[in-house]
Amino acid sequence: MADTFKISELAKEFGVTTRSIRFYEDVGLLQPERDGTIRVYQRRDKTRLKLILRGKRLGFSLAEIRELFDLYDTNQSDSQLQQMIKIIDDKQAKLQRQLDDIEVMMQELNTAKARCQQALDDKSTNRKRRKNNHSQSKYEG
Repeated sequence: MADTFKISELAKEFGVTTRSIRFYEDVGLLQPERDGTIRVYQRRDKTRLKLILRGKRLGFSLAEIRELFDLYDTNQSDSQLQQMIKIIDDKQAKLQRQLDDIEVMMQELNTAKARCQQALDDKSTNRKRRKNNHSQSKYEG
């Protein structure tokens, strides 16, 4: 029984609500066994939940996640494997574009931050000079 989990245990471990887990069950992504009215999740369900949540973070739709699960779960013909490779290639290309965009944005933010810091440093230096000049002119007069 060590490889089974209650819905509350999975919810806590993955930081999601039990309602979310039941939703994934309703749409067919998870298939827990039942012990009366209690859902009993197997290690396979836990792994699938982990993959669902990771896929969602990476921008996969639930339909895409289901398609990947379906392709993986079936007896894989050459055409199914080719379809899975195509789906993965498309997603990798999309993620690479996002990663490239993130890298450009990070560079632009770093440049903007450096300019702001330089402006603050320049203002601080100018204030110190004015203060020193003002102090010197008091003593000269």
